[in-house]
Amino acid sequence: MGSGSFVRTPAVRDPSTGPLSVFAWVMGGGPGQVILSQTGGANWLMARSPDGVLMTDLKPTGRLAKGLASATIITDGSWHRVGLSWDGSSRVLYVDDIEVAKDTQANLPSLAGGLYIGAGATLAASTFWSGLIDDIRVYDRAVKP
Repeated sequence: MGSGSFVRTPAVRDPSTGPLSVFAWVMGGGPGQVILSQTGGANWLMARSPDGVLMTDLKPTGRLAKGLASATIITDGSWHRVGLSWDGSSRVLYVDDIEVAKDTQANLPSLAGGLYIGAGATLAASTFWSGLIDDIRVYDRAVKP
């Protein structure tokens, strides 16, 4: 996907309904850019600004809710398989099939929108993925690579 390009899907998965996982192959991109988000909702997989590490902002609502970030940079120009898995009690981020971050999360928000591939939930120009995205898979269960 080039800069300014994204794909929108119809509703695929409401995160509040139970376990889920999403995995994709990515190359390039930049800090603050988003791989996968939910319309009007949250950025499921992204490169955190300012350092380009894998992060998810899929979290429950409330002022104490936090995103989950790894320490692994995904914007280095190499292909990486990135993923998020939630089993109903824990969020786990993966880079190249290795667990890179984990926390306890008892629930996720109810979101009914479709998915944006290559853009943030708000469609802000700065969130458009400037690299390549391939082989996105969304599961209705917790998957371990």
